[in-house]
Parts: sequence; C-alpha cells; structure tokens
Amino acid sequence: MRWKRRSVAKVVLTGSLIAAVLPPSIDWEMVYASTSSSANVVRTDQELQKTLLSAMNKRLSQVQFVYQGKTNQLKGQLKDALEQALESDPYMNYTIESYGYSYSGSSKSATVSVQLSYRETAEQTAYVSKRVQSILGSIIKPGMNDHEKVKAIHDWIVLHLKYDETLQKYTAYDGLNSGSTVCQGYSLLTYKMLKEAGITNRIVEGTAAPRDTGISQLHAWNLVLLDGKWYHLDTTWDDPAPDKAGEIGIGYYLRTDKQMRKDHSWTKSYPAANTLYRDTLTTFIKQNDSRQSYYKKLVQDLEYQLYDPDEIVNTSSKLRTKVRTVIKQGGHSLLFRYSGNHENLMDDLQDLYRLGVNSISYVESELDETDDLRVYVTWK
Repeated sequence: MRWKRRSVAKVVLTGSLIAAVLPPSIDWEMVYASTSSSANVVRTDQELQKTLLSAMNKRLSQVQFVYQGKTNQLKGQLKDALEQALESDPYMNYTIESYGYSYSGSSKSATVSVQLSYRETAEQTAYVSKRVQSILGSIIKPGMNDHEKVKAIHDWIVLHLKYDETLQKYTAYDGLNSGSTVCQGYSLLTYKMLKEAGITNRIVEGTAAPRDTGISQLHAWNLVLLDGKWYHLDTTWDDPAPDKAGEIGIGYYLRTDKQMRKDHSWTKSYPAANTLYRDTLTTFIKQNDSRQSYYKKLVQDLEYQLYDPDEIVNTSSKLRTKVRTVIKQGGHSLLFRYSGNHENLMDDLQDLYRLGVNSISYVESELDETDDLRVYVTWK
C-alpha cells in the first residue's frame, strides 16, 4: 500500500525588523501574547506536545498558540513535538494525513499556527470505538486469557474484512463501515481491538514482498506482547486475496523476526521478537492445566503438529497407514509433512488408490523452516 503523509513548515522571523522601529523598552513577550490573546501560551517542549495532541484528539484543522522562550530552534522543536505527539498515540499517528506549521515573532516569543488534516473524523473514530466495544463484547468470553483473545480478534478481522484493491481506503473506519481497507486499516483496527482488550501492541511500518512476485511494497502490521514476549501479527496477509469467505490464514500469526524477514522488512527500531510461538504452546501443553485442550486445538489450527519429527512422511507405506487411519474414522482428507521431492510424492499419492479411494486431489507447498513439503490431500 502507499503511505501518504506530508509536512510543511513556513518560518517568518520578524523580530529584528520590528526592533528597529519600536522603543527597546517594549516587553516582546507581552506584545506577542497580547496580539494572540485567544491563543494558549506554551513555554516548554512538554506543553508543545500536549497542546498538539489535544488538538489532534479534537480533530482540529488548525491550532494557534504563543510560544514564549528562545525561538532560534523553534522549527526543530515544533517538528519534534509533532512527531512525539504522534508516536505517543499509534492510532493517531496513522490517522493524520498531513500537517504543516508556520510561526513569526522575535527571538523570545513567536505566534505559532499548525495546520492538520485527517483521514478519519472525530465522529468516525467514535464509531470505531463503539463498534470495537460491541465486537469485543461478542467474541471475548469471560475467563479468556490473552492468547485466546488474540486468536479471537485475529480471526474476526480476517473473516470480516477484505483487502481494498482500489487502494483508496486507509482507516479502521473504512474497514468497519465498508468491509474493506488496505493494510494500514487492518493494522489500525487490530491495534484498536487488541488495546481495548487489554493487550499491549504496536504498529510496525515497513515493506513486504509477496513470494509469487518478489515486488516489495510499503506495508503495515502489528507487534503483540504476550507474557513478556513479542510476536509479529499480520492480519492483512492472513486474509486471502481475493477474499475467500470463511477462510482464515495462519502464515503470519505470532511470528518471530526471523520468520517475518523472509518476506517482510523494516528499518525502524522495534522490540525484538525471538520466541517461536509453537515452543510457547508446547510449554503450555506440558503444564497440563485447564486450558490444555485449547492449546492442543490451537496447535492443530496453526499446523504446528507438522514440526513434530514423528509426523514426517517419507515412505509410501507410512502415508498409506495415515490415510487408512483417517478412512476408518470416516474422513476424506489428510494434512501431512512430506520428506522427498515432487516426483516421489506423485508416486506415493498414486499408491493410495490401492486403498480403494477415488478422485485423489492434493495441494503442496514448501513447509517453512524445513526442506520438506506441506501436503494436503483429499479423496472420495
């Protein structure tokens, strides 16, 4: 997707000109305060940031105030204050479309005007907040822990949004109101829902290159903090495109930096994500607590069973044994990890006809972090 934020600065310092024609006894701070009596007076960097963030939260298109203090570095101070205000509120950071500022005054005081434009109005943000609370009320059940909440939120977003192929919808409001948005809208809604569910998370800004094209594009996703460990979560890339009703991707669910860097990249500094989520689930299952059945099901949903060495299929007899077990249970499909090349796989799948099955179909792909294949086979 495309990032579009513009910043403009216009600086007019007129103190030296005014000082040449007015008596030196005039109090410059009083002059500029009185000429902008309706404006706030700001004296510190903290007050600058607070004033700007307050204006953003109210969705003001313009804010004016008087800065009292040395103005020789005011341009840098304004830029830093704007960036810090945005960084302090990730949702606002990616809702602002553009900003600009100008100021004029003396070496001790200046009248400042900041112009702001937004992708989402105050009313639209209020709509998002109300909808998020309603959605969470329906999908978050009493007693859920953070791991269960993250999965519920991830699945809701993937099932209810689709990618905006026109690249015109950038916000969480767009996603909730129209059902489609680009990655920025996905990550904003994910951020909002996770935050409101009490889960610390951040928005990651970077690029991503689909494996089928290798063409890098600007992209956004989330980092999620669970039990003191960070994981990447990309709800955009877990949503099939074109959209497939009822289908939930898992390829970018709670991933490490190493796993993400296969097709995602970023240059800003973010918390390190170094823990494999399948190892986290293995630890939980060994604890044998009341949630063990949930974690076991999650292992299956995320296909982590394929990383168990005992599950590797490397002979036709082993594949027949697995398929025979499924048939006895009344099943017609099998997901398995295959150690071998494509030609050997074709021979072993053909061999399944000996079991009396018909119409064998399959899908194969590389299994991440291995030299093996992920194979899903169906039959009648």
